Amino acid sequence: MQTETSFFGSVGAVLGEVIRAIVSGIRYVFSGLGSAIGDFFSGLAGALGMSSSIFHFALLLLGLVLLWSAVKAFMGRSIVAGLFWLLLAMLLLSGLIS
Repeated sequence: MQTETSFFGSVGAVLGEVIRAIVSGIRYVFSGLGSAIGDFFSGLAGALGMSSSIFHFALLLLGLVLLWSAVKAFMGRSIVAGLFWLLLAMLLLSGLIS
């Protein structure tokens, strides 16, 4: 930190240090958050036995949406549509997870 002899130089130096501390704190929080998200997705992929690429996670999300469609169809008492969505979800998720 530079030493300033004037009042406004000292105020500017203090304000600069405060801004630097805030930016360092924000960077620390977001770097920790980024590594936590990376660890989460790595653990999820490892538990499911799949690769941890963005394409595989997109397919996983699509499979879960198909599974949710099957549940909604069964709740709406549409057995044929529920079986159709369930079959599609099962095919996609079983191919992805194996």
